[in-house]
Amino acid sequence: MSKTPSNIKVITTNRKASFNYVLEDKLEAGMVLTGTEIKSIRDNQININDAYVMIRNEEAFLINSHISAYKHGNVYNHEPGRTRKLLLHKSQRVYADSHPSVF
Repeated sequence: MSKTPSNIKVITTNRKASFNYVLEDKLEAGMVLTGTEIKSIRDNQININDAYVMIRNEEAFLINSHISAYKHGNVYNHEPGRTRKLLLHKSQRVYADSHPSVF
């Protein structure tokens, strides 16, 4: 289990998941985001309560997460409920492939 260094700010957590399920292991992942998604997340406009991870073609994707549209965005604003790709280290991808129940 990884520990969060003191210089990293945790934006959101899914407390409901740790209450409803037994979490055996945790993996840390980055996420592919657009510019307006980053600005919305900085305004704490993210909800991952119903989100889950799915592995497709050896790549991890976050499904059913919601990042609200940026209030100052224009026609290039993002779609709030889109599927987002997760960035894992190579060793974590091998782990995810051999432990599908984790996701």
